[in-house]
Amino acid sequence: MKTINVAALALNIALYIAVGYIFYTLIPIKFEQVRFWPPVIVPAVFAVVFGPLVGGIGAAVGIFVSDAMFGNNLFLSLLAGVTSNFVAFYLIGYIAKKKIRWLVPVVAYGAATALFVWMGYSYLGLDFWTKTAFIGVAAASYIIFLIPVVVLRNSKWRSFEVGSIIGMLLGAAIIGITVPVFTQFFTPAATPFTAPVAIATFFFTFFTEIPFVIILGPPIILAIYRAFPNLKHKEDPSEVK
Repeated sequence: MKTINVAALALNIALYIAVGYIFYTLIPIKFEQVRFWPPVIVPAVFAVVFGPLVGGIGAAVGIFVSDAMFGNNLFLSLLAGVTSNFVAFYLIGYIAKKKIRWLVPVVAYGAATALFVWMGYSYLGLDFWTKTAFIGVAAASYIIFLIPVVVLRNSKWRSFEVGSIIGMLLGAAIIGITVPVFTQFFTPAATPFTAPVAIATFFFTFFTEIPFVIILGPPIILAIYRAFPNLKHKEDPSEVK
């Protein structure tokens, strides 16, 4: 990592902690152990401007320090928060700099969604209404994925949008699995791990975070490039005009 990237990493960590602390102090909303967390926009921007390592490591360290400040369980933070944040924002920074044909992610994610729905529908522990809700939410997640990819298929922001959705999906999946497992095995009032709990945790995480990344990301990144054009590389997902 270059000196500027090391400085950016420190700034990413500091901003992620500060913005997260201010936001959650003002709006302390959470589901189970997962906080409502719009500050994800901070490491997403750093991941694109300064690279996937700056975004991923900064998010992982930032969320751990943030959890410590709020008195959250640090083992849970390592298990769920650190891993999910690193994976999500590393992928955002990595994919954003790739030239992606729009048809490939649409077909691949469509196939993955179909498989996901089939697995949920076939899961014997789910009742009819849970299965129906699961299918509806899975279909909605695909639509959310599909719209920016198709609408922006000729845009330089396409790779950023695809990377954001893939990264946040995988990050939310890690949280959706690890948080219920932790709750069952490592808390006094153990809640049994069930598919509905995992699904609810997954979708709460994804749907409350992804809008802030895909909507606020492009204008913020573009503003940074216009203010500091030397930060822009030829493979970045926008052009300074």
